[in-house]
Amino acid sequence: MPTGVHLRDARQQLFDAAERVLLREGPNGLTSRAVTDEAGCAKGVLHRHFADFDAFLTELVLDQAARLEAQAHTLHESVGTGTVAGNLTRALTTLFGPIPLAIIPLITFRDELRARLRQARPGGGIAILAQVATAVSAYLADERAAGRISADADIDSLTLSLVGGGHLLFTERAPEPPTTASVDKLVTTVLADVVQRRPRST
Repeated sequence: MPTGVHLRDARQQLFDAAERVLLREGPNGLTSRAVTDEAGCAKGVLHRHFADFDAFLTELVLDQAARLEAQAHTLHESVGTGTVAGNLTRALTTLFGPIPLAIIPLITFRDELRARLRQARPGGGIAILAQVATAVSAYLADERAAGRISADADIDSLTLSLVGGGHLLFTERAPEPPTTASVDKLVTTVLADVVQRRPRST
């Protein structure tokens, strides 16, 4: 039986392989054998770098969460530029990309993975969704401070509507993403009241 190829950056190549399997076969098809076969390496390679498969999945999710946090910086930098709805439409399209969207049901389906993620990020909510919510909430708060949405806007409720509605919209249209017009319609509807009302004078 072939032992597979040597991986120069085994950790990242295993992550990349897992993401390809996840996109192609969904959470049920993501097994340690599927990952190592996709990476073209021996199964033992995964276990040399991770204690077990759930440890590997935990690190995979945390790696993706860190990428989302980096992408959230782009949303933060857009405060005060363009339109609030336009900035959020672009952000939701990026944050709910194919891989983050595929990872969410993986977390839902695996009890042990959820438990390990709670240990790694206590109080952080569901990984991926938590990163999206944090990015959107921080952006809305900054735009409120800048006076581009109402001073009495309920940031928590707006965030729940945008993130929950966005997740549903992208999930329903999978594997194809929703159109930009569909995302913009959701964002514009959620923000209609707080964008149209004048900020409360101080």
